[in-house]
Formats: sequence, structure tokens, C-alpha cells
Amino acid sequence: MRWFPLGKVSDVPSGGGRYAETPVGQIAVLCNEDGELFAVHNRCPHRGGPLSEGFVSGKTVFCPLHNWQIDLESGKALPPDQGCVKTFPLKTENDEIWLGLPESAS
Repeated sequence: MRWFPLGKVSDVPSGGGRYAETPVGQIAVLCNEDGELFAVHNRCPHRGGPLSEGFVSGKTVFCPLHNWQIDLESGKALPPDQGCVKTFPLKTENDEIWLGLPESAS
């Protein structure tokens, strides 16, 4: 795995998110009220809404377009909705966020 820099922890608002352009496309970095960070592709499986603009509560992000709820650990839409977004590993060092990418990602 290689690590790609995403920005500063302090730039991601509690209960919300930011996005970054990466070798695998736009990634939403989301932060819940406990300060936990999550990374997912920045497109809701329903209509492609920008998940980085959604509201985060617990381990769920609410899509800003149609309020679909996405589990941030599995990437799965919560019932009754169906669909999935890819999740990615993160690590933090000091105030920096790093995205884990497979070696094959260019």
C-alpha cells in the first residue's frame, strides 16, 4: 500500500467533510462528532451526489441531494436504499491525513 496526502485534519469540519482529487478520483474525507475520519468515493450510488457536502452523524453520511444514508465503514447504503461506495483506509500523522491506495493505483 502507498500513502497519498489528503490535507490537514483541522480542515475537515466535525459533522461534515471535504474532498480531494487523488489518483483514484475524488475522495470525500468525512469527520463525525467524535473526531473519527472516514474516506469514500465522493459520489452517492443513487444520483452521484457529492458526499463531501453531506451531514455526518455517527458512522453515517447523509447525501445532500436525496438524503440517502451511507454507512462509512462498509460503504453500503442503508435500507431501504441499495448501492455501495468504495471505502479507503486513512491514517493521520500530526495534523496530516493520508489515504491508503493499492500499489497498482496510478
